Amino acid sequence: MTKAELWSRLARKGTNPEIIADLAVQQRTLLPALLEGLDAAEAPVKFGCAKVLRLISETEPAMLYPHVDLFIGLFRSENAFLQWDAIRIVANLAAVDEWGRIEQILSDYLEPIRGAVMITAANTIQGAATIALAKPALADTIARAILKVQWAKYQTDECRNVAIGHAIESLDRFFHRIDHQKEVLEFVRREANNSRNATRKKAVEFLKNHDRQAG
Repeated sequence: MTKAELWSRLARKGTNPEIIADLAVQQRTLLPALLEGLDAAEAPVKFGCAKVLRLISETEPAMLYPHVDLFIGLFRSENAFLQWDAIRIVANLAAVDEWGRIEQILSDYLEPIRGAVMITAANTIQGAATIALAKPALADTIARAILKVQWAKYQTDECRNVAIGHAIESLDRFFHRIDHQKEVLEFVRREANNSRNATRKKAVEFLKNHDRQAG
């Protein structure tokens, strides 16, 4: 398949990105066209390539790891959709991070948790759990960063409540890796009274699983 054929297929309505991702894993000569597509003028091609690359990162992270710096560079993209996919891709690449790039850029990676865009923070919070599972030595640093969500400045208070829900789910994924669990438990106990029903339920479920006092 040529670059033109690939891009045309991605631009076509109804194309399944998972099929393209599977094809790219089998035919790795398609990877340069997918990477180049991130700069394509046509939005369906640009975002289609980003989604396919994110799917590849979930199953074949080593395939994308040589291009880790490209994805790190997209953290500051003016296009939010590219930024969000890059955040998730880099998190998935932590599992094969032989160059130690995650440790080098971790502070920058975690910065969006403090605000101001809730969706960017949510993607970062979710990606951070993936990194913590791949690199347990970073778990406490990541947990402390996620806990900053309670003081974050988003567009609205309700946005912060949504982000807190993401934080609870994320912390649940790698709680067993955290040495200083007391701070996390104190945070989640407070959020058991969160004004957002969905977030409150997540807190209650977390405590049911992890807090002996709640039992």
